[in-house]
Amino acid sequence: MKDFFKFMFASMLGFLLTLVIAFFLFLAMIAFILSFADKEVVTIKEKSVLHMKLELTVYDRTQKDPFSNLSRTFDFKQQLGLNDMLKNLKKAAKDDKIEGIFIDIGNAPVSITILEELRNAILGFKDSGKWVISYSESYPQAEYYFASVADKVYLHPDGMIEFKGIGAELLFLKGTLEKLDIETQVIRQGKYKSAIEPLILDKMSKANREQIETFINSIWASMVSDISESRGLTIEKLNKAADKLDALNADKALALKIVDGLYYRDQVLKELRDELDLQGDAKINLVSLGKYDNTPALSKSKRTRDKIAVVYAIGSIQGGKGNDLTIGSDRISEAIRKARTNDKVKAVVLRVNSPGGSAIASEVIRREIELTSAVKPVVVSMGEYAASGGYWISCSADKIVADPTTLTGSIGVFGIIPNLEMFFKNKLGMTFDYAMTNKNADFPSVTKPLTGYQKEILEREIGKIYDRFLQLVAEGRNMTVEQVDEVAQGRIWSAIDAKKIGLVDELGGFERALELAAEIAGIEDYRIYSLPEQKDPFKQLIEDLTGNTRTKMIKAELGSYYSYFEYLKSLADMEGAQARLPFEIIVY
Repeated sequence: MKDFFKFMFASMLGFLLTLVIAFFLFLAMIAFILSFADKEVVTIKEKSVLHMKLELTVYDRTQKDPFSNLSRTFDFKQQLGLNDMLKNLKKAAKDDKIEGIFIDIGNAPVSITILEELRNAILGFKDSGKWVISYSESYPQAEYYFASVADKVYLHPDGMIEFKGIGAELLFLKGTLEKLDIETQVIRQGKYKSAIEPLILDKMSKANREQIETFINSIWASMVSDISESRGLTIEKLNKAADKLDALNADKALALKIVDGLYYRDQVLKELRDELDLQGDAKINLVSLGKYDNTPALSKSKRTRDKIAVVYAIGSIQGGKGNDLTIGSDRISEAIRKARTNDKVKAVVLRVNSPGGSAIASEVIRREIELTSAVKPVVVSMGEYAASGGYWISCSADKIVADPTTLTGSIGVFGIIPNLEMFFKNKLGMTFDYAMTNKNADFPSVTKPLTGYQKEILEREIGKIYDRFLQLVAEGRNMTVEQVDEVAQGRIWSAIDAKKIGLVDELGGFERALELAAEIAGIEDYRIYSLPEQKDPFKQLIEDLTGNTRTKMIKAELGSYYSYFEYLKSLADMEGAQARLPFEIIVY
């Protein structure tokens, strides 16, 4: 009888938990459906202000995945991608009903490269003669860089600005693996190919420190130069303020003219009313970018059959289908072929935001770019990353455009085979024995070390892939193999330095890549054809509820620490030779 009640209560508890989970998923579905149902055309009133509030991750492309912007409180909020944000900022610049922009800084995990593109778009908005005001209770460093483009930058009287210079934090696992008696067997090509260092070292190698310091110094110099120009402050003065952490004190930030005023929110709203010539507590027509996206175009576009296909290649590179945030070689290759065989498509822009991944999957995609480039222009637009495999898929394009803060290069290859023999024996008491028909029938095995011959074979194959990588870059960039090898060796570069050494053609963002593609194709009017085609939101919702929700919830819960989880997970997903960036680097 005791066991009966135990099992009965356990079953009841399981049933109740299932009901609770189902209830919350049902609420999520309803919220999602309502968010998509509210897509009626929005009418903009006179004297409106575009409200830019950065609260969630901004992806290169607006996501139809309902769980892509799931917050830690499990709210569903609409967040446009960079593509639609840039489009709407251009539209707002020409909209007589939009008087200005109110940048309302939140603590969103937005990459410096995305912020740089948005910052440049706001510079374009200001060319229309309209004003921009920014406010935050506290500014993280990257967000201050973005906000510094505003005509007026306001800070809460008790707030602070994180202005300190750039640091890079790397996670090392050597000690952990040693405690677990796990041996990491690594074969690599390129002295700077540091993706494997966290597994075999407990700190940065001299070569790795050199490349990372060069990279972050280049990014910092670009940021400070932009802030200097917008704020009218010397670079020397800004670096001194960063060294002394002066901006952490609101009064010092004001005295140094890093901000224009120390205001409470109600005072900022009064400033907005003054700009709009509104009296008293009159309502301010704040229009979010999400709502503004639903406003009709200001002028009818010319009827044109010409298109520029934008192929989004976002995430780590692997074989198979992938999704909007993972580059599957099958899916991206199919998208490129679709663009190549469509007579209305006059040029292709490949938007790359990838730390690399599988070498063979990268080559499958690159081949499609090569075939497409033979019949129509292909321009690569590099986002936050276009490194290693991300550079591999880019190198055969006609032109490469990259943001100054883009991390690129990392032309190198490595392979990892862990030896878990002692882990199983010493930690779990497990041993293995083998029966084989041939000498290397066990290759590769994770339960015993590689033999000398097996390691020799791996080194030969990894070397062959590296030589292939060098040859492809040399052909695509009109360089010699020796010239490429000199700047390769797995070394990472900022786009600023990559342009100097020939790996990048031009510094600029997504919009510049579109302009360049149109110029090469000889067209003026065109429509954007986005690929791969995104799934219907409702189909995506069902897929998420049945498979991908756990990952989205982990990401929402871990926040900025998700990158560590992602790195550890990536180690288990590696198959074959890898052309991959050490993307466990955290730049802050």
